Amino acid sequence: MILTTHFRIPLGWLGLAALVGLAACRTPSDKQTEQQTPDSTTTTNMSLQKETFGTLPDGRTADLYTLTNAKGMTVKITNYGGIVTHLLAPDRNGKAEDIVLGYDSLAGYLKETPYFGALVGRYGNRIAKGKFTLDGKTYTLATNNGPNHLHGGLVGFDKVLWTVADTTAPNVLKLRYLSKDGEEGYPGNLSVEVTYTLTDENVLRIDYRAATDQPTVVNLTNHTYFNLTGNTRRDILDHELAIKAGRFVPVDKTLIPAGPLKPVQNTPFDFTTPHKIGERINADDEQIRFGGGYDHCWVFDQPATGTQLATVAEAYEPTSGRTLQVRTTEPAVQFYSGNFLDGTITGKGGVMYKHRYGFCLETEHYPDSPNRPDFPSVVLRPGQEYRTSTEYVFGSR
Repeated sequence: MILTTHFRIPLGWLGLAALVGLAACRTPSDKQTEQQTPDSTTTTNMSLQKETFGTLPDGRTADLYTLTNAKGMTVKITNYGGIVTHLLAPDRNGKAEDIVLGYDSLAGYLKETPYFGALVGRYGNRIAKGKFTLDGKTYTLATNNGPNHLHGGLVGFDKVLWTVADTTAPNVLKLRYLSKDGEEGYPGNLSVEVTYTLTDENVLRIDYRAATDQPTVVNLTNHTYFNLTGNTRRDILDHELAIKAGRFVPVDKTLIPAGPLKPVQNTPFDFTTPHKIGERINADDEQIRFGGGYDHCWVFDQPATGTQLATVAEAYEPTSGRTLQVRTTEPAVQFYSGNFLDGTITGKGGVMYKHRYGFCLETEHYPDSPNRPDFPSVVLRPGQEYRTSTEYVFGSR
């Protein structure tokens, strides 16, 4: 397998590595207690705005944190699932409105939800038939998406309560979680740290880090649904989208990679120049039919090298003038056009989320990579560091 630059030897990153070692020597009862209870020794800096978001079925409290910048832009994130619940961005006239889908309270996220705003792991996207083999051993995962494993399983990272680490600024939220050996079928104690930073340039940056005590697979991402009209006025079909990718990953009927990478040229998947999302979304094309629209992985022409982020995609909504640019260290992005939204979900402000009312740009490695040695590796081994970053840049024109 190809070892990508996203997995590094840790230098000075003692906190997560220590957690991995600590978990390895705990008893099973100790592990269960630690997983269910955030670290009581850490506190939240008072400059980071915090409010109660709701109560989990086991009685624990989830909180909501508001990040602010000098321009007045705000992002709200809960430590339940690391979910981005609100993101207020200005239009061309300076009017700030919410541009992400979600719910008004924790109760909505506790129901069956299509990963609104979620922090996804251990493995974002699908793994065929819920199985993979690593170093000669086969691991079995939950099949929670037809015959396949999706977004970490039945209780992925989007459904756990994360520990909030100390921060020194009102625009930074740092979350930590220790995923125990065997959780959702994955091997190894995996210590994860995810940092959200809202800069004064209206950039939401997400930095992911992880370490393990056994060989495992990792592919973390964010599953925010965007709608740049503001307050979700209509569907996203008139949004213009550009993706710097000359190839995409073709899939079978269950959305598992099938065959070699396919050129986007002369297909509805060509976003090398801007196109309206709805322009070709109902084309008579096998891949469009399989996805019910767009639900595919685009492979970047010039991915980032090392820790330097590459600009890989941009969306524009003409009525509001809002723009969204994506920069990342990841080699690909899953563009999903909200095909499974069907009007049965009532979201924030009583808005009914109808068909294609939101889109996702999930920066990641390719789907089913653990079963595809020809894809860039997603294997993380002891002594290595998983490290990747993505920036969502908000503007207008």
